[in-house]
Amino acid sequence: MKKSSLLAAAALSSAAALLLAGCAGGTQTPTSSEEPDAEAQRACVILPDAASSPRWENFDRKYLQEGLEGAGFDVDIQNAQGDASKYATLADQQLTQGCGVMLLVDYNGAAKGVATKAKGQGIPVIAYDRPFTGADYYVSFDNVEVGRMEGQTVLDGLEAAGKDPSTAQVFYMGGDPTDGNAAMFRSGAVEVMEAAGVKAVAEPKGVWDGGVSQTNFEQALTANDGKVDGVWAANDTNADGVIKVLQDKGLTGVAVSGQDANLEGLRNILAGWQTATVYKPVKLEADKAVEVAVALLNGETPTADQELEDGTPYIAVTPQLVGPEQVKDVVAAGDASASEICSGEIDGVSMADKCAEFGVE
Repeated sequence: MKKSSLLAAAALSSAAALLLAGCAGGTQTPTSSEEPDAEAQRACVILPDAASSPRWENFDRKYLQEGLEGAGFDVDIQNAQGDASKYATLADQQLTQGCGVMLLVDYNGAAKGVATKAKGQGIPVIAYDRPFTGADYYVSFDNVEVGRMEGQTVLDGLEAAGKDPSTAQVFYMGGDPTDGNAAMFRSGAVEVMEAAGVKAVAEPKGVWDGGVSQTNFEQALTANDGKVDGVWAANDTNADGVIKVLQDKGLTGVAVSGQDANLEGLRNILAGWQTATVYKPVKLEADKAVEVAVALLNGETPTADQELEDGTPYIAVTPQLVGPEQVKDVVAAGDASASEICSGEIDGVSMADKCAEFGVE
């Protein structure tokens, strides 16, 4: 598929058009002639960290807080700050205070033990964004499709540079294998790239860390005699680490993928260092998780369009592809700041000029 057609097909549409069909009963809280049980109306949420992506604190916290409170819940949102032991401690504190439902973003498998405790107390558990064993429902973006979009991004970049995928020097810079999504991202990306003849020249151990990704890529690039045509980077944080190496070595015209549409990703796209990113409007995911939470407390069965290999119902939200032409739409949606994107320079490129070129304001 040509880059232009893929980006056009993935152009941002309204949030209303993307929201999946609501569960029976909608998002209204249960009504009763009696006072509701205080514990039953308490939503407990645990976020994983603040390092793997800025989304957790910048977007997920805000949208989950607003959505759950709007649905009538008392809300307790905690962040494990990249510590599995702290994750368990936070969960114990929440369970002691009482939860009507738990929404958990897994960190290094910590959510599995929490889910066992919660379900032992009759509390429904939603795996939010990252899958884990023992959840009642999984709410996330369509992660295999995210990977397919990333894989197509690499192919589009290779085509733009006149490179044959079957002979191109492509590196795979995946995500942390302890994150259940990482395998789905890779599966989708590999499906698309290898169908076009791509063979990875190197695949360092996956991480969600820009600094480590930078070191891993530099070492792999050196081992490949400095030759690179494309990089499948599983998210924008990893991509930024890769791009720093490319800039240091003056290597231009390299196809680079990513996801999250974070600040550095959008800036790198406008500056021409990153081919595209997969935009996952967090509010859509948060809104869907709130719908599922309310349905479970109403004793209803949410409708799922997919399921995981272990049979967990999977409610998948559609991601969107963003190239230079779509950066302005991420800003318009409120998920990025034009003033931050358009300030300063990247490797001598004026971001103000690039914003003017692509209508970012």
